[in-house]
Parts: sequence; structure tokens; C-alpha cells
Amino acid sequence: MAHRTLKSGYRDLADRLNRFPQGAPPSELLFKILSILLTEREAGLVAQLPIRGFTCKRASAIWGLSEAEARRVLEGLADRAVLLDYEEEGETRYILPPPMAGFFEFSLMRVRSDIDQKALSELFYHYLNVEEDFVRDLFVRGETQLGRVFVDERALPEREALRVLDYERASEVVRASPAIGVGVCYCRHKMAHVGRACDAPMDNCMTFGTAAGSLTRHGVARRIDASECLDLLAQARERGLVQFGENAREGVNFICNCCGCCCEAMIAARRFGHLRPVHTTNYLPALDASACTGCGKCVPACPVAALGLVAAHDPRRPASKTAHLDEGMCLGCGVCVGACPRKAISLVVRAERVITPLNGTHRVVMMALERGTFGELLVDGQTHFGHRAVAAILGALFRMPPIKQALASKQVKSRYLEALIARA
Repeated sequence: MAHRTLKSGYRDLADRLNRFPQGAPPSELLFKILSILLTEREAGLVAQLPIRGFTCKRASAIWGLSEAEARRVLEGLADRAVLLDYEEEGETRYILPPPMAGFFEFSLMRVRSDIDQKALSELFYHYLNVEEDFVRDLFVRGETQLGRVFVDERALPEREALRVLDYERASEVVRASPAIGVGVCYCRHKMAHVGRACDAPMDNCMTFGTAAGSLTRHGVARRIDASECLDLLAQARERGLVQFGENAREGVNFICNCCGCCCEAMIAARRFGHLRPVHTTNYLPALDASACTGCGKCVPACPVAALGLVAAHDPRRPASKTAHLDEGMCLGCGVCVGACPRKAISLVVRAERVITPLNGTHRVVMMALERGTFGELLVDGQTHFGHRAVAAILGALFRMPPIKQALASKQVKSRYLEALIARA
């Protein structure tokens, strides 16, 4: 067993990651990334861990190690942010976060000398920005996605500012969080190492709650209070950055302040915009043609190239241009509102409301149902052949057309599942 683990640890970990909704398609690049972040023995051990939180005692039993040795391994992984740790009922528990948003980002959220961050950044760049398999798998599969965009609260008209829901405001996520951490922006840090970073601020990658507690405890992020975090949000908005965070109404664990050139989510939104790789806000820009002069300042401000200039068809000014919105690409972030010097852009409510999962559990279940991995969730942590066979059978069952169609309905994915989770 030990020989098998040492021989194939990275492949086992890749297989473990891809049994769940947010995976990482195996490739030589992925194995090189994992080899920088973990030893092959560590990869083999992590491959055996369940997706839900677990104790040291549980890991000890799974690995066949003493509790003292298991704790040493777990603490080492938590120090490097491969695992997150947290307290529950007076006991330390651990959880393996997904690659994104998760341990990929955490590896570059601080400057460190124990790994070659330049080499790692180059591998990340080619795995995520050149090869498309990972980004497609993360952002395009299914209807329920990892992240959502927060509306720029300053851009809301007064009548909407009173009606916007708390979970739609990044400021409310900040105010409601029991713990807040801020670290280096993974995306711009990575791009800096490959010579492609912009000049947007670097120290504004925000984490909250359990994630913030673990990351600040291990020095990956710096603990801050709500006041400082709100100031960072304001600075990011002044720079025209977009707030992109966890796709949940409660217990949001991260908010990134994204530029269109470096951010993985914004790049995915430009590449696959009409496939809805990220959840939009409930707003759209409305363009006032009579006020628009065609200056074009809104065009570079848009992080996903949803705005462009087209002929105004004004017989008095044959060469005149006017702004045009591609609604299918638009995030509804509101950045363009602040960029328009003529106040020709305002936000209006979308015709169809965007569904946001209740919390992380709700989102993961919805993603698993859509991506055919729900059976894996049901047998989480059970690795022997019998349980793997059960997972395969359940996965096939949930992919059958009548059941898949029923489970894909918005009513099942939103109201019914939300009610079950709220009662749990």
C-alpha cells in the first residue's frame, strides 16, 4: 500500500479531486503543479481524505498512522494552506478545499520562499490560461457556478439602492463576517511572475469566516477589521475593479477584487460569456442614446468586453458612434456607470431574477446534481471498491434523462434543496 501511494500519489490526488464538482482535469501540467505544492507521499495521503470536514483521529484511521504522526502531517499541510483547519465543538477539524477557489490561490496569496513561486506561476498560467480544460470544467459545466458578481452599490439608482438585498452587497458580507483576512491577489501575483500583470492593487484578496480564520492563523492572510476591509472595497471600486465572490447568500468565504486582464473569472467570462461561466447580478446597464456622445470611455472599463461602439446612424453626423451593450456577456457589475462622463448609463433590474444558492452546501449539491457527481457526495470518504461501485451506480442513475430532467428543474435545485438544507 505504501509503495502504491508513493508511486502514484499525484495521480491518486487528481482522481480524488475529480470525483467532486470542482475538480482539476489531469495533465502533465497539473502533476507538475502538485509536485511543487506537495510531496508525492503527501499527495497520496491527501487523496484518501473525505470532502467533508474530518478530525485528526479520522485521518489517522484512514492513513493507518498514529494520531501524533497524522497531526504532524495535517498541521504541515495547514501551514501551507493545502488544508484549512477550524474549530467545531471544541475539536480541531480539517478540510481539503477545492483547487479553485482554494489551494491553488492560497499558494500565491503571500510571498514565500519555501516554493518556487515563479515556476508555479508559469505552470498555473499555462494550465489555466493556455490549456482550456480546467477553466471549461470549472466555469462552464452545469448551470450553477462557483462564483457570482456583486453590484457596485454606488451605481444603483436611489430607488434600487433601497430595495437591493443584503446578500447582493459586498459591504454586507464584510459587515456580517465574524473574521476577515486579506492577502495578495493570486491572479495578479501569478501574472506578475509571467510579465503580464496590470498596475491594479495587489493586497485586496478578501477571505471571510472559516477560511479567514485558518488563513490568518497560518500567516497566509492578514487579519483585518470590517472598517479596513470596507476601505479596501472602496479603493478597488475607485480603480474600476469588480467584486467577484462565492456563489452563496450566507457564509460567503471569499471576495476577489478583479480586473479584466488578470482575473481567471473575468477571463473565463470573456471567453465563454454566453455560457454563463459566472453568476451575474440582478441588474443590467440601460444606455441613454440621446445622452451618449460615443466617447468610448465605457468600453475599456468593462472587464468582459460587453460594451462596444457602433454607428449611431445620425444623418447629421455620419461618422458618429454610440455605445452598444451585449446583454448576453454583461455581468451587471455597474463599473460602466461610473466610467461614463455623461451619465448616459444607469442600472435597471433584469427581467429574470438570478438564483443564488443559500450557502456553500446548497451550491455544492446543486453543482453535483448537474455534473453527475452526486453519488460521490453520498459515499464521501468511503474509498473501498464497494462504495466506489455504489457511487458509479448512483452517478449513472442521476444521469438518466427523466431523473436528470427533474433534478435540473429550478424548483428542485432552489426551493426544495434549500428547505432541506435549512432544516438540517
